[in-house]
Amino acid sequence: MDTKLKADIAEAAVITALLKRGFKVLKPIGDRLPYDLALDVNGKLLKIQVKSAWYYNGNYTVDSRRTKTNRRRMLRSRYDDKDFDFAILYIDRLNTFYVMPISVFSAYKSGISLVESEKRQRKPQSAMYKERWDLLSKGAV
Repeated sequence: MDTKLKADIAEAAVITALLKRGFKVLKPIGDRLPYDLALDVNGKLLKIQVKSAWYYNGNYTVDSRRTKTNRRRMLRSRYDDKDFDFAILYIDRLNTFYVMPISVFSAYKSGISLVESEKRQRKPQSAMYKERWDLLSKGAV
């Protein structure tokens, strides 16, 4: 499965999860914007970036950088705090979501580990954003 298909699956899963929770979802046309979706929350628009996690070295991982691919190479750059309001990270195999404010998401330099193992002694910082859909409503205030 290529990365574009994985991204499409993640976006569809996030849209479905948002709609089930009563959010009003808007989808931009094309992929030129630094965000994938927008939400109308009490008249305020929240920009959402969707990221799909992959399994690597015993953990699920998401890249916190934007990736553009041209014919010869992959170009990566960091997101700006004004690019979007929240990132929603999706683990397909577990149907699990992490809702993370841009200020937290952009603080990671490259990879974000989403540890789903209960055997760890200490949970990573990302654990506090697991299934935190309430942050979206609070972010619109």
